[in-house]
Amino acid sequence: MKGLYLPGDSPIHRLAPQCKLLAVVLFAVVVVATPRERFAAFLLYALSLAVVVLLARIPPGHVLKRLAVELPFVLFAVAIPFIGTGERVDVLGVPLSVAGLWASWNILAKATLGVAASIVLAATTEPRALLLGAQRLRVPQLLIQIATFMLRYLEVILDEMRRMRVARESRGFTARDFRQAPVLAKSAGAMFIRSYERGERVHLAMLSRGYTGVMPTLADGRAPKAQWAMAAVLPVVASAVLFVS
Repeated sequence: MKGLYLPGDSPIHRLAPQCKLLAVVLFAVVVVATPRERFAAFLLYALSLAVVVLLARIPPGHVLKRLAVELPFVLFAVAIPFIGTGERVDVLGVPLSVAGLWASWNILAKATLGVAASIVLAATTEPRALLLGAQRLRVPQLLIQIATFMLRYLEVILDEMRRMRVARESRGFTARDFRQAPVLAKSAGAMFIRSYERGERVHLAMLSRGYTGVMPTLADGRAPKAQWAMAAVLPVVASAVLFVS
């Protein structure tokens, strides 16, 4: 998450996190609800997101680089026309499934727009602020606590993994092929046990400080109506495109 957030003072950065979070969710709902045949609608969605990227002063390269996270979906979508059944059409001499081509386009268009919107959200909102926004949107407390602990202790676990890797390499270990799999499996087991024990110690420390299973309620952070109106522009424009196109 640290690598995703880009500090700034743009109008998008200044919006309350709950406004941005709800806007992205509604935008994603509209995109998913759009019939795959409406090519113009998807183009307008992309242009709308591009405008938000410009307003947020996010380098386009940052968004493009982070889009690599959807590579597994891309590979799956590319394979569908080859393995699909039904009517087939020749594309550059290669017979492809018509239904598979439509499914591939549907996955690529909607997944790319959804991922791009989430990248913009993460780039303009600190991780802790995202959790605050989710709390103010009345997301269940259990989910908020799980996400909070994950965010807070992820770096601790990663540091532990780095120390274990350094310890293995200092003893001459190098993972070259499957013969080293047993060593890595033992390391994964040890990592699980250490994480579990650390979690128990953290939980006991929290109980000793009065933790009752519910995180303290944070100060009210109501967003001005102007911020709600500004955040609503993206999903409203997307909805208008859906109904007009």
